[in-house]
Order: sequence, then structure tokens, then C-alpha cells
Amino acid sequence: MPSFLVSFLLVFTISVSFLSCITVGEVVTCSGIVPMRLRNDKISIADFGGVGDGKTLNTKAFREAVYRIQHLRRRGGTLLYIPPGVYLTESFNLTSHMTLYLARGAVIKATQDTGNWPLIAPLPSYGRGRERLGGRYMSFIHGDGLQDVIITGENGTIDGQGDVWWNMWRQRTLLFTRPNLVEFVNSRGIIISNVIFRNSPFWNIHPVYSRNVVIRYVTILAPLDSPNTDGIDPDSSSNVCIEDSYISTGDDLVAVKSGWDEYGIAYGRPSSDITIRRITGSSPFSGIAVGSETSGGVKNVLVENVNLYNMGVGIHIKTNIGRGGFIKNITVTDVYMENVRKGIKIAGDVGDHPDDSFNPNALPVVYGITLKSIWGEKVQQPGSIQGLKNSPFTGICLSNINLHGVPGPRSSPWKCSDVSGSALLVSPWPCSELTSPHQTGSCSDHF
Repeated sequence: MPSFLVSFLLVFTISVSFLSCITVGEVVTCSGIVPMRLRNDKISIADFGGVGDGKTLNTKAFREAVYRIQHLRRRGGTLLYIPPGVYLTESFNLTSHMTLYLARGAVIKATQDTGNWPLIAPLPSYGRGRERLGGRYMSFIHGDGLQDVIITGENGTIDGQGDVWWNMWRQRTLLFTRPNLVEFVNSRGIIISNVIFRNSPFWNIHPVYSRNVVIRYVTILAPLDSPNTDGIDPDSSSNVCIEDSYISTGDDLVAVKSGWDEYGIAYGRPSSDITIRRITGSSPFSGIAVGSETSGGVKNVLVENVNLYNMGVGIHIKTNIGRGGFIKNITVTDVYMENVRKGIKIAGDVGDHPDDSFNPNALPVVYGITLKSIWGEKVQQPGSIQGLKNSPFTGICLSNINLHGVPGPRSSPWKCSDVSGSALLVSPWPCSELTSPHQTGSCSDHF
């Protein structure tokens, strides 16, 4: 691990303890939507034969421990303790009313034997696997229809050993869509905190069709060239709180989604009421993204106090023809970015389609996007806002934005088309389609 990252994690851990124990009353947080529960009943993976030598396969131990929690149903739930050591295992399911607790030095590591990896049905809002037709490989740690589940500890690690999956993707030998590292489907009352997630085969943390989810104080790491290793992807989910985390991966750090083309339109479940706060990270792709799969709609998203370094795109709102749905009431504020290819991108021509059955007349509606108090250094191109001819993006509001170019020749200008809205105190000045707020009332409430 690079020395700068070791230093960051040390400072981050100290800061987490300080904030949570001493000054939590002074820190703005959304984490109260799910209370942290103390479990009186505690068991250890060692009680079920778990061996942390990095070689012994512990699948049976994990599955038996979860079975015990599920069927004994202790009042208040049960904590499953993972002692220091490296616990190799195949994928396994969690159950309701449990805490998976990783001690400092504990590693839950995925086996690289992909031949026995279980297959599950595609998500109905996607209609097929995200990468391949048919089903998909179950996430390494999986939950479906659960409530009151906590994954936490003392900065232990969940390691997906994803390189075998990345190579299958590169070599085009994948039979089905790669597994996520952690996924909760149709679940509620979820807390994920104080854990390091490393080398996911695909997306790292994926709450889908879920509500009341808190993801806080996590570190998510994957090589910058690892394909599709998104950090956190809330998907057709509501009341999601993402805070105080460091993410460095090969794809978007945080991406809000809600289904894919005609399948997402039919399923019709939006992502809503999502807060993303105090995130730091780097990626060759996007820092904070909405989309591109937004067919169920995305609304009421607040992003604030974000620091982005060595990024492809800082803030990226993306959709496409055939998506349908809507993206509305998105607020992004107090962002610092450095060494970024493009600062802000809002686009209607991003992302692929699940099949040829998408409806080209299903156009997304994008309005009510507010971006303010954004500062960038070494930004190659400040931004672009390019809507759709038959569905222009409206109510775009830019305020107090300074995106400084790299030294040398003058950086590229903004690019805009099929968009309307307002701008105030933006440098370099954006496109003529965005007028002064004193000339239009469309954004007056935001200035």
C-alpha cells in the first residue's frame, strides 16, 4: 500500500473516532436514519470452525454461523465476530438482525475459484445481467429481503480478489455478469461502516430496491485500471446516507442509478432522498455521478463537501435516449477538484443499451440541477452541458464556480446545447444558453 494512503487511513481512522465519540453533535450527518444497534448475543466465526490462515476454505463456517443467527433468532439479534486473520471463503448470504464485525487485522477474502460461484436472476429493472445476457453471479456478501443488518468493525477488510474477474472481462471469457462485492436487495435498515473494501470483481457496494441505508467511514480501494469497480451505487433506493469515506477505484466513486431502459421504465422505482457528504477520492472516471441508468427516475439528491483528485470527470450527470425517467432536484455544493480532465459534465448521450428493444422516443427529462461553490485546479476543460434536441435540459443553475485550467495554452471553453438555465460568478464563463439570474427567474431561488 502506498505510504500516502497508509498515512491517510491512519488520520482517517483517528478522525472517525474523534468525530463519532466526541463531536458528533456538531457534525452535520444523515446517519441517524438508521440507529446503530448493540447486540447482546455474540458468536465468533471460530465457534464454527473458521480458520484465518488464508488457505483454509471457510464457506461452511460462514454459512453455518449465519444459519444459526437466522434460526435461533436471539432477541436484539446477533453479532458475528471475525477475529484477526485471513478467512478465505466462497460467497455467502447474510440474514436479518445481525452484525458482521471485523476486528482490526481481520480479512474476509473471496476465493478465486469462479467455477462454483452461484448464479442468481437478473434484476428486474435491468432485464438481464449488466454485462452479459442472462443471470448474474451473486455478490460476494449478499442480502435479499433483509432488515436490521450491520457490517462494521475496526477497519477490517473485505477483499474480493477481483483480478481473476477483471482478466475474464478483458479476455472476453465472462459467461455472466461479474459479482458485486456487497449487495443488498429489497432490504432496509442497513449500516455499513468502518470497513475497508478492496479489489471488488465489479461494483463494490450496491444497495438496490432498498431504503434507510447508511454507508459511512468506509475505505474502498481498487486499481485505477480495474474495470467497472464503482465505489458505491445506490440503485432504485431511497433514504440513503453516504458520508465520511475515501474511495479510489477504476470507475465512478459514487453513482446513483435506477434501472436500464425499458426494464427500468417498466419497474418504475426511482432513487430518491440521497445524501452524499464528505467524500474524498480519485478515479479515471467520475467523482460523483448520476446515471447513466436512470430509467426509474432520480430525485432529491444532495452532494456536499467533496474533494476529488486525479479524476476523469468531477461531477457527471448522464443519461441517454431510450432511458426515459427523470433526473430532478439535484444539488451539488462545496466541491474541490484538482487535476481533472473535465470539471462538470451533464449529458444526454452516455451509456449503452441492454438490447435493441429500447424505445428511442423514451426521452429522459432533466431539470432542477444546481451546482454551486465548486473550485477546481488543473482542470483541462471546465465543462459541458448537452441536452437532447427533443428534451432540452432545463433549470440548470451554476453559481460561484471557478475551474482553473492547466498551465500553458488556454483551456477549452464550455460546450452547451439544448439547455436553459442561469449562471452567476462562473469562471471561465459558461455558454450563452445560461443567462444571468437577473435575466431569468428559473434559478432565482438558488442565488
